[in-house]
Amino acid sequence: MNGITLINEKVFLLGGTELKKASECPLDAEAAAAGRIADRILAAHDTGDGKQLRVKFDAMTSHDITYVSIIQTARISGLERFPIPYVLTNCHNSLCAVGGTINEDDHRFGLSAAVKYGGEFVPPHVAVIHQYMREMYAGCGRMILGSDSHTRYGALGTLGVGEGGGELVKQLLGRTWDAAKPEVVCVDLKGAPRPGVGPQDVALAIIGAVFENGFVKNKIMEFVGEGVSALSAEYRFGVDVMTTETTCLSSVWRTDGKIKEYLTAHGRPQDYAELNPAPAACYDGAIVVELDKIENMIALPFHPSNVFTVKELNENAADILAAQAENGFDLRPLVKDGRLTARQHVIAGCAGGGYENLAAAADILEALGGSRGELSLYPASQPVYARLMKNGVAQRLIASGAVLKTAFCGPCFGAGDIPANGTLSVRHTTRNFPNREGSKPGEGQSAFVALMDARSIAATAANGGRLTPATELGIPERELGCEFDPSSYDKRVYKGVGFAKPETALEKGPNITDWPEMDDLAENMLFRVACALRDGVTTTDELIPSGETSSYRSNPLRLARFALSRKAPDYVPECERIAALTEAEAKAVLPEFDPATTRIASLLVAVRPGDGSAREQAASCQRVLGGKANIAQKYATKRYRSNLVNWGMLPFEYADTDSLEKGDYVYIPRLRELVESGAEEVSATVIRDGERREITLSLPAMTAQEREIVLAGCLANYYGKGNA
Repeated sequence: MNGITLINEKVFLLGGTELKKASECPLDAEAAAAGRIADRILAAHDTGDGKQLRVKFDAMTSHDITYVSIIQTARISGLERFPIPYVLTNCHNSLCAVGGTINEDDHRFGLSAAVKYGGEFVPPHVAVIHQYMREMYAGCGRMILGSDSHTRYGALGTLGVGEGGGELVKQLLGRTWDAAKPEVVCVDLKGAPRPGVGPQDVALAIIGAVFENGFVKNKIMEFVGEGVSALSAEYRFGVDVMTTETTCLSSVWRTDGKIKEYLTAHGRPQDYAELNPAPAACYDGAIVVELDKIENMIALPFHPSNVFTVKELNENAADILAAQAENGFDLRPLVKDGRLTARQHVIAGCAGGGYENLAAAADILEALGGSRGELSLYPASQPVYARLMKNGVAQRLIASGAVLKTAFCGPCFGAGDIPANGTLSVRHTTRNFPNREGSKPGEGQSAFVALMDARSIAATAANGGRLTPATELGIPERELGCEFDPSSYDKRVYKGVGFAKPETALEKGPNITDWPEMDDLAENMLFRVACALRDGVTTTDELIPSGETSSYRSNPLRLARFALSRKAPDYVPECERIAALTEAEAKAVLPEFDPATTRIASLLVAVRPGDGSAREQAASCQRVLGGKANIAQKYATKRYRSNLVNWGMLPFEYADTDSLEKGDYVYIPRLRELVESGAEEVSATVIRDGERREITLSLPAMTAQEREIVLAGCLANYYGKGNA
């Protein structure tokens, strides 16, 4: 990738600017690792031995797709009050016509929970989750846990971690987030971006260089170098939030006067501290980013790593799109006069909806005579919207033909600005996974999303949808400084942190239901493969679709009906057939089957499942349908593996997943005993058409607590046995 160099070995950063390979430097690598910013923050929050982390966070946050199930789980596990600040935002299920009263019922539940347990509640349309946390909570040296995968506040010196709901439940009950001490990769920024190159361009270039090879998977990205100072605070936010798409664990940046200016403008000067690596800090690898060489980028469907420069695509559209068509989607009919052409243009959310992006879009639209296509803009918070109005930017955008909307994450996950069938939407949002644009290929509805930076989106909209790199325009970037008016928050946000009112009743609409009972792990297990996925990576969106299904996330049984519905429509009925298997049917497969000691459960097989969202429902829906395990070559993210464990599902690993087929039985005798004993390898028998063969499954790196949770059947059962 132009402007990106990877160094896949230990390196020393000397004086904050000079990189040297550890093999060429006589310093002590282990001692110098303690000089990394990330290590100092982790050490300050670790209650363990420093190797196996046991972290307590400073604050947490959830949105209205996740907080109901988290609070419901914590409630039945003994929750009395929120022990740390817990912010409940309402930026996903904001369209309250979807599902009748369900979404607004969930919001009322969230407000009642904030009152009862002492939390903070941000009403719908007031702010998207990560913008609110940047403006009000992130600070230098902190750690924040969120039930959203894009929990990233590294530019403000905060280690943000996105996890499934079970991990937030643990914090609510005073327990810790447990993980192996992660490796840290240095991201050395050099130079400065050219005019017209925005944060999404830098982010997509990095993602394209590191996603496929797993260069930073489950590691922390630490942004350093003189190039950091060339970027405004908001520019850094736009790069930082997209680090999630690299599959890294978290991110953190060195801080400077621009971060001090930002926090001071937001009324929190005390939250600033200068963070820099030690004069000699050792990293587990490095990414060198020459900012002046980064070009305008585009990520074609269906992943942020499917990147090209806009210039390259414009010059070679026929060849590039012909190759893309081999992946199952064909954009060639959307090429007009040699250029790929978009029908819709969107700038939104925690990645695109900041003031600087929207102001830059206004400058470009004005210079080119306004938008000649559908253009929707979603300011990330009411304070951002107020600043746009105060400074005249909102008026300029509206006069240019753009439509200004409220703070809403819908365009990121398929619940807002749905494009027409067969058309392309270009978006400055976080993801372009399949169906995130709202299409349903099974019903003949297919649309496409490509990711671009706000600047090139504005240029493209002004050019009638023909892809146009903003660097062609020569429009200079302006220094905009920092402004913040919290008036909208003061009047609308419920701030009850530290003031629990336990006498308050939780308001529960008819769709809010308790979790069904979960059984523990039996002595012996007879699994049947309900689905075998062959894709190289399976996203959480494919495991449990986003979009209109979001309204049912407070109802485990109703939501489970959507599990794998767009990927394997027969998955749910197959799970139901497995759950209904009789003793006679089981004995026909396994003559030694004993119902007193052996249970039947469904099983999902995949190559690398769990990329993308932190939503625990990707696992809990399988569990509700009778699932007890996954078998994968590897798990795409730590958070998905944690979700499996917290829902009582075994995260088996097996190199030859292609040898397992839907309908296969997998019998594992003495499984409970093996899990209890800490076994990392498990012998299993695969039964197909009466034929048997033996395989060995792995359970690597399961902690003692993880094993206890699986044995109990799920996290709530574990706490119900007095472990809270």
